[in-house]
Amino acid sequence: MKFLHAADIHLDSPLAGLHARADLPPGLLRGCTRRAFAALVDLAIAEDVAFLLIAGDLYDGDWKDFSTGLFFAEQMKRLARPCFLLRGNHDAKSIITKDLSLPPNVREFSTRSCTSHELGELGIALHGHSFPNRAVPEDISEGYCDPLPGFLNIGLLHTSANDPGEHETYAPCEPGRLALKGYDYWALGHIHARQVIQQRPWIVFPGNLQGRHIRETGAKGCSLVTVEDRRIVAVEHRAVDTLRWALLEVDATAADDAALARRIADAVQQALSGAEDRPMLARLVLHGEAPPHPALATDAARLAAECRNAAIEAGGELWVEKVRLRTTPPRATASEAIAPLRAAFTAGLGDPQLVATLLADFAALRGKVPPPAREGLDLPSDEAGLASLAEVAWQEVAAAIAAEPAG
Repeated sequence: MKFLHAADIHLDSPLAGLHARADLPPGLLRGCTRRAFAALVDLAIAEDVAFLLIAGDLYDGDWKDFSTGLFFAEQMKRLARPCFLLRGNHDAKSIITKDLSLPPNVREFSTRSCTSHELGELGIALHGHSFPNRAVPEDISEGYCDPLPGFLNIGLLHTSANDPGEHETYAPCEPGRLALKGYDYWALGHIHARQVIQQRPWIVFPGNLQGRHIRETGAKGCSLVTVEDRRIVAVEHRAVDTLRWALLEVDATAADDAALARRIADAVQQALSGAEDRPMLARLVLHGEAPPHPALATDAARLAAECRNAAIEAGGELWVEKVRLRTTPPRATASEAIAPLRAAFTAGLGDPQLVATLLADFAALRGKVPPPAREGLDLPSDEAGLASLAEVAWQEVAAAIAAEPAG
């Protein structure tokens, strides 16, 4: 017997900032999350799974119209087997104002307390607690039902766990405490990077179904779980994304135009080789010692075209989302006269109060940006990110000084 564990589908989520791009094929972005969900259903049918689990954030937020709910209903009819649905922070009960009757094969966990569903013929017991509101600051796993004796027990939970990363904190919990609950499998959601926190019992974040911006690179999909004699024997990642994101980091040190084009082509080919024949969106980042930035910056369109040209040559599909320059001026040409200026420029990062103020300013700026665009922002959120931005700022200043005529 097999089942699928998915989470963070974010149906009809926009790919922020990209829909206005005239150089991208219209069909590349449109319906991206829907195609990934349809591929999930295709996988469920092909693997003949017994049921599907969705551990929160099926929807990205309130529906713009009823087509989102109707699409889900169509896919559930195609699935033709049980689906157990948990609400997360994006599709909490208080957020989704439009409503359609659930398809007959879909069972939704209560928002009031932990509830359980039994599949007696399979010996499976499922436990879950949906989010009533977007903000759930407490550990709701403490109130989950006791495991049913003689059953394989599965807990569905939308949670940030103890993740210290960029995800907002919702229903935080300690994985060690989950393990003590006595369940055989914890089907988690909310963290968009796939993580197998532990085995015996299995505690798994499958990651989101479809990458939506540059911080969600690589294969995206779900977990296929195999059960024998009411015991989990395998948990496999299966990719169902229809558009893949990649970061192309290219060393521009001592590279003339021809050498740089070759290095870009190598990076593109490497990315395409791992894309499993999927179209790609990529960010090109140039680093290393290279000539002053202004010359490179005006060539961003050409650099993006080099990536596209290399993809065509390799027989794949790749478009550039952005070009980022992280190069530094060659040491041999750096003027010692501006060394004291650099020291003064970067000395401020040694002041904890200034660092805290700057990070608070960036956090406030991020909060003013609408949620769909916020996820694609490239703003520092910690001291390391601030130091990296300061280095980039200094490079721009140094390049501007170098470009000024003497006299």
